[in-house]
Amino acid sequence: MLVRSIMRCPVIAVGPATSVRAVAALMKEWDIGAVVICEAGQVTGIVTDRDIVTRCFPNVPSDEPIAAIMTRDVATCRPGQTVREAANRMGDLQIRRLVVVDGTGAVGMITLGDIANDADEELAGQTLGEVVETR
Repeated sequence: MLVRSIMRCPVIAVGPATSVRAVAALMKEWDIGAVVICEAGQVTGIVTDRDIVTRCFPNVPSDEPIAAIMTRDVATCRPGQTVREAANRMGDLQIRRLVVVDGTGAVGMITLGDIANDADEELAGQTLGEVVETR
């Protein structure tokens, strides 16, 4: 099974100058846990609901740009990769989601939940074990 068959679309993306408050509002509106940060059509970061809680509230005013708390090293995969390849990448990097990119930029997102619900529950469980493993 390929990533394109289970990835979530559309990707909710904002520019790096968007306020933390506005990103949190988008997360609530779309009922999502991550927003992709793009500039000039390229993925430059990602921010999760956990990032907002752990990086923003203790240190950054909510009207600050999201660039202040985003993760800059974004883990990605391609729509034509297998779900197993994506899961292996998540396990290796100990993360729960990948931004799906093609030549045009971000086209989707795949999470461990997507793998469990739409592809292979056993693979998702194995991957989660690698994600939470202490290394």
